[in-house]
Amino acid sequence: MAYKFKPNKSVAKRLRLTATGKLKRHHSFTSHLMSSRPASKRRKLRRAEILFEGHARNMRKLMGVSGIHPGKIRHERELAAAESATAAPKTATAAPKTAERK
Repeated sequence: MAYKFKPNKSVAKRLRLTATGKLKRHHSFTSHLMSSRPASKRRKLRRAEILFEGHARNMRKLMGVSGIHPGKIRHERELAAAESATAAPKTATAAPKTAERK
């Protein structure tokens, strides 16, 4: 009988998966003693950060979503955008039909 994969819940709670398959994480060093830090640092620490892809691959495997590849998704979206951009001028060059008013 095969082993059923159990995702690592602690990793799943700490990271969020974006629509393109990247992983977002929260910054550390944000709990206290913030008054001694510049406002720009505090502002940057509030925002989420994208996890480095080398680590993200391992974390996706632990989370059980290892079949998602952000580079492949980005490439496919770029191809679709280029294809739609080349298709759009062809339809725009056709003469528009004008309805006659009575």
